[in-house]
Amino acid sequence: MTIARERQRAYQQDLLTALEIELRPHETTTVLIVDSGGQPCLEVVDRHFRTRRVYVQMAFHWFYWGDQHDERTSSLHLLKAAERIAAAAREGWREGEQGALSVNVGKIADAYRG
Repeated sequence: MTIARERQRAYQQDLLTALEIELRPHETTTVLIVDSGGQPCLEVVDRHFRTRRVYVQMAFHWFYWGDQHDERTSSLHLLKAAERIAAAAREGWREGEQGALSVNVGKIADAYRG
């Protein structure tokens, strides 16, 4: 693993740790883990005792827990992010498997090139 990637993972873990601390007053159950792909994530339990993994998307400064537009929030505003994630957990996660967020930066760049 390169030094840059190690630093990125450390920063992701720091953000997730800070998020975990902010979720405590919301009485949201969380566990900080590293997934099978080596990505740090925060497992969050909803009101139905189902878990979703919250990840950090570094390029766009998001916390995300699925692939839908309402399953992400800015990582730049930690208190608001904690409130949004806690609210989603209280409402209950979407049925089915957790979607994976994928971003095609090439398509985004092409859109701006015109």
